[in-house]
Amino acid sequence: MTSGHPDVQARAPVLFTKLQVPPPRPRLVERARLAVALDGVWQGRIFLVSAPAGFGKTTLLVEWAHQHRGQVAWLSLDAADDDPLRFWSYVVTALQQVQPDVGAAALAVLRAPQPAPVAAFLPTLLNDLAALPENIALVLDDYHLIEAPAIHEALADLLEHSPPNFHLVLAARAEPPLPLARLRARAQLAELHAADLCFDAQEAAAFLRDLMGLQLRGEHVAALAASTEGCCKPFLGSSRSRPRPSWLRSARI
Repeated sequence: MTSGHPDVQARAPVLFTKLQVPPPRPRLVERARLAVALDGVWQGRIFLVSAPAGFGKTTLLVEWAHQHRGQVAWLSLDAADDDPLRFWSYVVTALQQVQPDVGAAALAVLRAPQPAPVAAFLPTLLNDLAALPENIALVLDDYHLIEAPAIHEALADLLEHSPPNFHLVLAARAEPPLPLARLRARAQLAELHAADLCFDAQEAAAFLRDLMGLQLRGEHVAALAASTEGCCKPFLGSSRSRPRPSWLRSARI
């Protein structure tokens, strides 16, 4: 929930670090299959990456965004963005980091002394996007922090009428309250979930040996990957996790 008057929220100074793609993390496991899947962003209207905390959603999208510089706008959401005027002001400003001429009229409406409803600026924003000569993607990271029904409804309208060169990427801890079933039926939605983000056997081996420094034999890597379904956190996490097998307890880090 937001605090303060919504007009004040919308007119607060823009924090441009929220609009910058975070730097890639060092020493990552190469995940070529997910990179290929993410290139499906350009084929539909929305790409959803949905999984609980700790599954590497942001890390994955950061790597992908850095590979498509100039085409990807980024917005790291926080709880204060759960206000329609502030949310859409940030969305338009994020798009302008990639395409400076997009959304000027929409932003003027949002920053007017008496802001108009979303329906008043959304058509102008959509027209600006449609006029672009190339594809543009907007990543909204941590979308689970958005709860305002008005934002979900307006985003659904944006998706319903978006031009084919605009693509929305959402990262969230749960599926957002958007018309996902309809988008799936129209083949306009691609998605990755927790099961997709878990390591396969090759990725698990790279993580355990190269990043964690565990000296494990091949059969032990396979056993650990299988028992955790590719999610090694239960074995490598807190003491409250289930007991580690003896060969992992004795592994040298």
